[in-house]
Amino acid sequence: MKKMFAIIREGNKQYRVAPGDTVRLERFEAESGSDYETDQVLAVNDDKDFKIGHPLVEGARVKGKVVDQVKGEKLVIFKRKRRKHSRRKIGHRQQHTLVQIDQISS
Repeated sequence: MKKMFAIIREGNKQYRVAPGDTVRLERFEAESGSDYETDQVLAVNDDKDFKIGHPLVEGARVKGKVVDQVKGEKLVIFKRKRRKHSRRKIGHRQQHTLVQIDQISS
């Protein structure tokens, strides 16, 4: 038995999502507990067949709930120039939105 899944486009990235998954998407403005819905579905796989869009699948939607706004792990950027005694250390934490996927309709 195959598990239903979809490939969605969010923030110029593609994500494989299935009902019950919690996905870490690029940050967007939303309150915790609010509804999430997108029609940017590139492909859908259900029990019967696999649909690929051109570029999107007609009538397909993914629904879910926003769980939280979180920060990713810290990335350290270190730059140096040899023989110049020049160093620079910077840290960065990307912001993400956690979304619980509830339903995929095709």
